[in-house]
Amino acid sequence: MRVVLADPPAFTPTYDHELAAALARGGVDVELVTSRFRFGETPAPDGYARRELFYPLSSRLFRRSRLRLPLKIAEHPFGLAALRARRADVLHMQWLVPELDVRLFRPQMPSVFTAHDLLPRRTARKQQLWRRLLERFDRVIVHSERGRETLAGLDVDATVIPHPVFPSDPERRDDGRTILCFGVIRPYKGLSDAIEAVRRAGEARLLVAGDPLEPMEPYRTAAQGVDVEWRLGYLPQAEVDRALGEATIALFPYRPELDQSGALLRAICAGVPAVAYDVGGVAEPIRTFGAGRVVPAGDLEALAAAVQELLSDSTALESARAGARRARDELTWDAAARAHLGVYEEIA
Repeated sequence: MRVVLADPPAFTPTYDHELAAALARGGVDVELVTSRFRFGETPAPDGYARRELFYPLSSRLFRRSRLRLPLKIAEHPFGLAALRARRADVLHMQWLVPELDVRLFRPQMPSVFTAHDLLPRRTARKQQLWRRLLERFDRVIVHSERGRETLAGLDVDATVIPHPVFPSDPERRDDGRTILCFGVIRPYKGLSDAIEAVRRAGEARLLVAGDPLEPMEPYRTAAQGVDVEWRLGYLPQAEVDRALGEATIALFPYRPELDQSGALLRAICAGVPAVAYDVGGVAEPIRTFGAGRVVPAGDLEALAAAVQELLSDSTALESARAGARRARDELTWDAAARAHLGVYEEIA
């Protein structure tokens, strides 16, 4: 079977690589169609082909400048034309540019879409847009039961394939009091709640590691009096491993915005327990494997109490670490590839 994976904006290059490589190990002929990743190196193809057919100019001339957007819009139809020219049994889209693709994108072969990010941005004000887009696909994949329920509200019968973890084993330098907030810093990540939870937890240290997509000064002001270390910018893998190796627990006080968190799964796969608000499908791997604590969304008091419990109770902390290790053993890319192949075979 030949499959084209497509991530035009290169939003999830590590996910794309791991899925493509796992499918290739399973005997699938895989081509990844994407664009140049603007913020660092991407993994070398492992058993699959990679083609950067989208945004040849805007992805090279700009990082996050607003000047990139008009050029990207102009380039998008040419990328879609190049994608239509690929020949495969199945086209699997990882991301769309919805306002453009609702007018321009119509699959020419059996097709699958993975709805990585489907909470209220997709369902609050753009329901009709997303209904029109999703009905063009033969199958839609989500990462959680919560995601499946959300898309059922758009009359979409989605297939659940849990998001695999990114296995790692960083050198442990845990001091027993470090709380990690990891990943791209956006408003929905709830960094202000993380700062306040660490403040209330007492003798805790907060490590913020990630690339800001919003002004940081308000957070720095809010963090006065809290023991905080800021490691800002797009972090290479060695720095990600260093941060994970220093973390006692990782904190994910997200607002409703997405189905699953790659940053959370990176933490779990490194053996770091997670404390998270119950939003989207974020809570599902934590609950399933006992890999930390889940508290009601927006309940700052419960968030701080969960942090304090894991820092003060060595038995509870070790149990959560064991749950994280179980998740690492079971949520594998090869298992996900087999599930994807089953979906492909249903429509090819």
